Amino acid sequence: MIHAHLLEQSTAFGGNALLLTGPARVGKAGLAWAIAAAQNCTGLRGMYGEACGQCPSCRALAAGAHPDLLLVEPRATTTTGKAARRKLIPVGAVLQGRDKAREYETHVYEFLEVRPTFRRRVVMVSGTEYLGPEAANALLKLIEEPPHHALFLFMAEDVRAVLPTIVSRSARLSVTPVSDQELARALMQSGQNADEELVAFAAGRAGVLADAEKVRAALADARLLQEALATGLLTTLETAEALEKRWDATWHPEALRFVWRTSVPHQRAQADTALDDLQQALEAYASPSLSFQVFGLRLREAFGEA
Repeated sequence: MIHAHLLEQSTAFGGNALLLTGPARVGKAGLAWAIAAAQNCTGLRGMYGEACGQCPSCRALAAGAHPDLLLVEPRATTTTGKAARRKLIPVGAVLQGRDKAREYETHVYEFLEVRPTFRRRVVMVSGTEYLGPEAANALLKLIEEPPHHALFLFMAEDVRAVLPTIVSRSARLSVTPVSDQELARALMQSGQNADEELVAFAAGRAGVLADAEKVRAALADARLLQEALATGLLTTLETAEALEKRWDATWHPEALRFVWRTSVPHQRAQADTALDDLQQALEAYASPSLSFQVFGLRLREAFGEA
């Protein structure tokens, strides 16, 4: 598996908290799930300490219903159902009594009150840099003396953005990009096509492979829009409008930048600005159809097709 050496290091860890740091989509989440699986595996583990994949715990994990794992993430939507403009893990994620809007189905304190079904309760915190001070303070006692020997797995892109009280109580594992050869091998081992474009787009980030099909679709859409720019104004507007219906805020922006990466610098700069303005318009709940049409027009201008 990718980052097997880090998983092997984690098997010897006997503390209460691990902080996994590294760039976005570098594979922190995949490693965290592998560590959590290994901590609860009751079967014969692999040479790097990886879970067996066959025991009751591993089967529960594969089914997405493991009783001993809790994932805590920043709230993605507001109480009205719209996308949250500011990422935050509030104290309500930790304490049920402080979750007035009931944004979290399960809360850390209540989760850890229950004894593990298998071997160890694991709390995974994705986006640790978005922990509010109240939430972090509420976690400190649990980290220092976790009930039933629970394990905290913190994930963050930049350790400097994590509250010092969390950093000082955690052992740290740095997750770094891997080689293109390792990514291609991992794709083939999972039965997928190790196409050069996907591997180049991933740029060593193992986490991209988890959404390989979405990435391929976003790259295809980006190429289609780039080709439409040279075809004509009407084609550009039609393609931009079609893109609005398939827009994936996670992958399409990066796919677009990847496709126009070979353009001259001033063209890329104008296109990047147009893309930034599109994303801001969507976050401000502007008319999506009009926003994408304007985006298409600005791209034609950026690439000299106006």
